[in-house]
Amino acid sequence: MMKRKKTSIKNYITYAIALGAFAVMMLLIATGNATRHLQSMLVPICINIVLAASLNLVVGVLGELSLGHAGFMSVGAYAGCLFSLYMQEILPTAVRFPLAMLVGGIVAAVFGVLVGVPVLRLKGDYLAIVTLAFGEIIRSIIINLNFTGGAAGLKGTPQDATFPAAFIVVMITLVVILNLVNSKQGRAIMSLRDNTIAAESCGIHVSYYKLLAFVVAAFFAGVAGALYGHNYSILTASTFDYNKSIEILVIVVLGGMGSIRGSMIAAVVMTVLPEALRFMSDYRMLIYALVLIAIMLLNASPAFSKLKGNLKKLFAGRRGREEA
Repeated sequence: MMKRKKTSIKNYITYAIALGAFAVMMLLIATGNATRHLQSMLVPICINIVLAASLNLVVGVLGELSLGHAGFMSVGAYAGCLFSLYMQEILPTAVRFPLAMLVGGIVAAVFGVLVGVPVLRLKGDYLAIVTLAFGEIIRSIIINLNFTGGAAGLKGTPQDATFPAAFIVVMITLVVILNLVNSKQGRAIMSLRDNTIAAESCGIHVSYYKLLAFVVAAFFAGVAGALYGHNYSILTASTFDYNKSIEILVIVVLGGMGSIRGSMIAAVVMTVLPEALRFMSDYRMLIYALVLIAIMLLNASPAFSKLKGNLKKLFAGRRGREEA
């Protein structure tokens, strides 16, 4: 009971951080203190948070390395945008846009099932290679289809994506994934990460729970893709190459494997940092790479891990005294 209570408190803290950040940004926008450039980054930040949180479910919670997240994102993006294009004259924006994201998520989830059933029998590097191949195959197919716009891209999608709408998607993602992780199903998924043989001997259906995590992650990647497609006037398949999958994976690793709150923070940093260094055009990517290396070394440092542990104990002790 105490463990469940602590978990609930952690979840509420995560929600409070997200709501606080949203309130601050809306206040800056309302008072005119948010620059146009900053406002243009808000939706991409939300998209990266959804992508990182969903991939963390597979990589951090399930413990399987997937490099095909951009493939599910692309499927959701094109499905959602095509739905909006065909329904633009029929449905109002308030109905069409949420349905487009739902369609994108469902189509991506269907692809998650089709890919996950055969692929999740593999492990480690083999799984990573096959999922990477899936992403590249999807991208190649999209480029060669006429109704997707081919290599020129899909044009004319209504730009319905707004910061409040994107934030609602983030909150839904956090609520679903955090509750899944802390549920009976989530504990079963984590047991597969720790020891598959022991989990199977306890009666846990390995294929079912692996597929569950994979499909939920694919669904939210598709939702993020649809949100992405409605944020830009042109949707091109080249955006969803293997570099995009690696970028999402880097966010997950920097934020901490299995830490949804860490994924949120890392997504913000990784979206803002390249733009913040734009004024140093000649050295921007060099500094960006050095910062990534420094963060990775810091995360791997035992001293830093000890410091984080001491801070957690300190905050836990204060909370315990306040409750007493």
